[in-house]
Amino acid sequence: MSHRAIRLAAVAAAVALAGALALAPQARSQINAAPSWVPIGPSASGASSTVWFHEPGSRQVVACQTAAGADGRLAGVSCASGRLP
Repeated sequence: MSHRAIRLAAVAAAVALAGALALAPQARSQINAAPSWVPIGPSASGASSTVWFHEPGSRQVVACQTAAGADGRLAGVSCASGRLP
């Protein structure tokens, strides 16, 4: 191969690489918007039970309480949230 053919091949390869890099999608960081709730613990008393969750990133706490109806089925769930100091 002559020097001119090698130089032309190198330039063509460089142009192809530059085109591929220009068309390739750029990497972007993804924000995880879903909180990662960590269970703290459950407790039960009579027909109701309570569970506590903590989200370390926002220092938020959630407590949910369930109550059983007279027939033993789930009558409802109520939750309360707060922020730790």
